[in-house]
Amino acid sequence: MSEFVTRFGSLDDYEKGHIEIINDKPKHYCFSNVFEVASGAKPYEKIAVAKNFEYVIEAIRAEGKSNWMAAAHDEFCVVMDGDVTIEFVKLDQPESVAASDKEGTVSVSGEPQGKRMGTIRLKRGHQALLPKGAAYRFDSAKPSVMIQQTLQGDLTVQKWAEICYR
Repeated sequence: MSEFVTRFGSLDDYEKGHIEIINDKPKHYCFSNVFEVASGAKPYEKIAVAKNFEYVIEAIRAEGKSNWMAAAHDEFCVVMDGDVTIEFVKLDQPESVAASDKEGTVSVSGEPQGKRMGTIRLKRGHQALLPKGAAYRFDSAKPSVMIQQTLQGDLTVQKWAEICYR
């Protein structure tokens, strides 16, 4: 019987994953290493690494303080490496920031108008809901890695050719 070992990666120490294709074409699959993608990303660039129906998973390098963002639908993020703090503001007029028919994450211009909801501090493996109707921004004192599930939108960066064929 084969022995499998689980090894947790980090931005500083990862091994690129791989898949074994059985009787199929590699172009039908996308396997990417979120640490490798994040290592070459700009802070808070939202790079699509997986797609499942209408949902997209984005790899994000968290470093410093992000701009404010929001979405017309719930999103969630998982910290894969490092520590990330999320600040939340309950928007006074969410529709004026993220129209209900707008998919994906949108940038909030300036400071969001509304009541402060508090903060969440996440470490590796912790997950947070990014609720619709709220603006949020990330803060990380040192480079960290997150994945975020959302709908594909204007801020989603697609680098499939670079990711799939490295």
